[in-house]
Amino acid sequence: MKRVLPLFVVALCAIAQAQNPNGQPGPCTSRAAGGNNQATLPAEATDAMRQARQAAGEGKLDEAITLYQRAHELAPNAPQPYLGAGTALDLKGDYAGARQQFAKAIDAAQGQGKIQALKSMAISYAFTNDGKDAEKYEKMAFDQQIGAPYYYDAGETADELARIYLEANDPGDALKWYRTGYETGIKEPNISAACNDLWQFRWENAQARVAARRGQKEEAEKHLAAAKAIFDKGSNPDQARFVPYLTGYVAFYLGDYKTALADLQNADQRDPFILLLEAEAHEKLGDGQSAELYRKIVTFSTHNPPNAFARPIAQRHTGGGA
Repeated sequence: MKRVLPLFVVALCAIAQAQNPNGQPGPCTSRAAGGNNQATLPAEATDAMRQARQAAGEGKLDEAITLYQRAHELAPNAPQPYLGAGTALDLKGDYAGARQQFAKAIDAAQGQGKIQALKSMAISYAFTNDGKDAEKYEKMAFDQQIGAPYYYDAGETADELARIYLEANDPGDALKWYRTGYETGIKEPNISAACNDLWQFRWENAQARVAARRGQKEEAEKHLAAAKAIFDKGSNPDQARFVPYLTGYVAFYLGDYKTALADLQNADQRDPFILLLEAEAHEKLGDGQSAELYRKIVTFSTHNPPNAFARPIAQRHTGGGA
């Protein structure tokens, strides 16, 4: 049976928008938004890209790769087909092939497009729990953002790398980069109170999860309480969907699998990593209810840290793809 969360949390979870992995609110708008400096593709290449994305979303990864190759033939100097092909290859489990495509995208891209390509390469390494190689590319993206300066975006990049390290079971480097993300994000000139609260919430959230991974119950609970207190100020209501994720994550890594499962089931069920934690909690409880969750995970076609952590494990449990 699910543990019932306070009604205000459940209600806010229902209206929270799936924006980015950190749930960016209006008061903390990315200063780099919309400026990707990518070349406009010819109409035929654009259509091939559209078909490729549709095929990938339907789990037809080989068809998607063929269509991305067609888009490349029609727009040989554009980075977008390389990014698409790399994404499909990562989803397929061909990580070496994916990284070849992302390397070409990095070479072809400019401006914000290069940052996107660098971060895509880093996420490819997240699929194999390789934090050190992910850092090479996240650090290049981070340095470009700092140079702009786009402090909010750089803070998010640091947090993304921290999360890759954490799920690769390297809490030390995770904490270092979470601290960097927090200290960078709050450098934003004229930062609003709500944006400052967001970074405070993320920092306490991160410290709670790191402590839980280290088995430090008292420390994890201290930071969990601090994160909840910041959320309860009401300045960032769209962070509501992260509250049951945080409490469930901490409970899971402290070995309280019943509480973890109850909380995670109240979190965002569109997040494959949350579904992974639920599946693993079911396995710890020995109730035989994990298989359907693994099958659901492999239907996701997103190229982001949650799917990078979840999909390879789900593929091993399901014998391959969707």
